[in-house]
Parts: sequence; structure tokens; C-alpha cells
Amino acid sequence: MTLTAEENERLTRVGKGTPMGELLRRYWYPISVARELTAENPVKFVRLLGEDLVLFRDKSGRVGLLADHCSHRGASLLYGRVEERGIACAYHGWLYDTAGHCLETPAEPPDSNLHLTIRHIAYPVKELVGLLWAYLGPLPAPVIPRYDVWSRPDGVLRLAVYPRLDANWLQVMENTADPTHAQILHQEFVAGGRPVPSTTRGFVDRIAGLEYSEAPFGLVKLRRFANGRVERHPLIFPNILRESNVAQIRVPMDDTHTNFFFIHFIPLDDGPLNDGADPEAPEDDEVLYIDPFKEPVEGIHPFTRFRLNSVLSQDHMAWETQGLIANRTVERLATSDQCVVMFREMLMREIDKVQRGLDPIAVIRDPHHEIIDTYVGESIESKGWYTPRQYAQQETHRGAAARGDVRYD
Repeated sequence: MTLTAEENERLTRVGKGTPMGELLRRYWYPISVARELTAENPVKFVRLLGEDLVLFRDKSGRVGLLADHCSHRGASLLYGRVEERGIACAYHGWLYDTAGHCLETPAEPPDSNLHLTIRHIAYPVKELVGLLWAYLGPLPAPVIPRYDVWSRPDGVLRLAVYPRLDANWLQVMENTADPTHAQILHQEFVAGGRPVPSTTRGFVDRIAGLEYSEAPFGLVKLRRFANGRVERHPLIFPNILRESNVAQIRVPMDDTHTNFFFIHFIPLDDGPLNDGADPEAPEDDEVLYIDPFKEPVEGIHPFTRFRLNSVLSQDHMAWETQGLIANRTVERLATSDQCVVMFREMLMREIDKVQRGLDPIAVIRDPHHEIIDTYVGESIESKGWYTPRQYAQQETHRGAAARGDVRYD
């Protein structure tokens, strides 16, 4: 399924009014670690789906997400003064609440009702698992789905924030639909210290078979290894990889930049899942912020250089060196790209559903729905689990190492 230029545009552009932008606006996205909004720093700039926004917590504790440019004359609300009722533009004091109502226009005559005619762009925000999530789509908003990796009651959650990617979100998600690259791109980590027999083939010969299927939440990749082990990697539609005990949430900032929030589910039972774990890990609730993967940080390929000493830095290299937006009109797809094609076809299908006024896949409206099983327990049993620091450093959890399991194989 090599794409035409028009199809590539359709799948990559995320702005308001674009086909993909309207599909992506049917879902919630994490936009900040909640604790980043403090009394000393209650305002933060956010870019999401091509929109410039300001996130803030007012002095009453309410969180709002407003369009960055004031409705008066366009000054940035990033420099606004947070008050009990909302945020006041630093330029002329126009005061907005979290719903975008204009409460005051101080320079107007005392009897003016101008503020009653102003409705600033505002979006819903929810706090969940230590993150602030935003929804930019039509109301009523759906719920944030209760996926097992962040909803199971038998564990604790830990967060990591990864460096911004200077490339389109689809390059990241097509990688999620590509189960063979790990055996080659990440071959030294797959090896687990053993010699690599062929740097060309890596460990791709360990894969005995691949199967792909749709699920109510997205796609499931099933890998069968020559040693008999079976592993499932879900792609949670539209922007999440659930790998091991981790949800990697990829957030499209705009057409050419992507943010990353990782949620780790750490089991707390006394059985084999926790065997050999660091007993201090569940109590360590520090958010891990990962250093940039390239130098200079603001450089774009080929005017920057990626370090390749971790799985994620290797991935970032592969994604970003395809270009800000990959040119899919010149690619040569192969048999191993079957799931990439499935994902593209799913995106096209779900765009069409939204254009017909229907909810796309994985939009949940029942707030009391059951926890959605993405096989996180199965993955943990197969490979062990990882704290954010272990995951970032490719340190295999000791319980998994004792069984001879290695990440990414």
C-alpha cells in the first residue's frame, strides 16, 4: 500500500478540519504531568494537534486549557496572572475561567456587557494517573478508556516523560505496527550480551511466525519465536504501544513534532511477577524525565547526531531520519510490512466513519465500562516488568533475567 501524495497528506496532517485531525480529536491525550502545575508555576504552554494552548491551574485549584492568544488583541495568555476565578491576560486584564467565559474586561466602562459576548476557546481537562489529559473534539466528550496497563488495582503506576520527536506522529505508530525491526535495529539489546552472529540479519531468524489481528481497542501483533515463546504487542488505537508493563503514549503536537508519556504498571503481589524486584521501586513515585537523544537538541537530520546507546534512542533515529513527514510515495513495502498496511487501512476506515458522523474504534462512552484487557498480565509473565529507569536503560528485570528472557526478543 504505497501511498499517493494525497493519501500521505490525509494520514499525516493533524490540524483542525483535516481528515486525520478530526479523527484524532475524538480521543483524550496526556499533555502534562499534573505536578508540573504548581503555585509558583501555575501556567504552561501546550501544543496539541496543531493548536497553541495554555494550561493553567487557578488559585481555586481548577485546571483549564485555553487558546493561547487572548480574544482581545492576541497577546499570549502564557504570561497571564492566575487568580481565584481563572487567568487574566497580562495585556489588558481580560479574565477567563476554565470554561472560556470572559468574566471581566477591566478597561471597559462600568456598565459594559462586552464580557458577556466573549467566549474564548477552551477544552476539557481531566487528571488521571498523575497526568493531565485534554480532549479537543466535539462534545459530549467520551471517557478516557480504562485500559489494564493503567487501571488494574493490583499494582502501582510510575511515569516517565521522553524527549520530543521532531517528526510526524505516524512514523512512530507505523513502527509500532512493525514487529521485525526490533531484531535488527535493536540487535545488541536483543542479544543480552551474547555475540551477534550477523549484523545484517540481527536476530530476525529467531522469529518463527507473525500473526496480526484486529481487537476492539486496535491491533494485536503476535510473534512466535523459534524457542516456542509467544508474545503479543497491542497497538491501542490511535496512538499507544503497550509493550511489557508499559503504555507508550505518543501525542501529536502538530504535523512535525510528537511528545511521549510512558505509564508503567508495577505489580505489587508477592508471587513470581514481583520475584527479584527492587523492594524500593514501588515506593519511588518520582517522575523520570529522559535526556534528549541527539546533539544539538534542536537540530534536524542531517544537522544533528543521535546517540544509539538505547532502544528508544535508536527508534528516535529511525523515525526522525525519515524526514519531518515521511514521503510514502517512494517507499517499497515488503511482506514484513503487512501490519503497517493494516494500520493505514484502519486509519482510512476510521476517518471515513468520523466523516459519516460515527464514533471511531476505541471511543468509549460508558464511564462504568469494564477494564479493557490488553494482555498486560500475559506480557509481564513472559518478560517481567520494568521500572521507568530500568526501561530507559534497557536493564532487564532480575525476575525475567533468571528465566533467560531478554527484552525485545
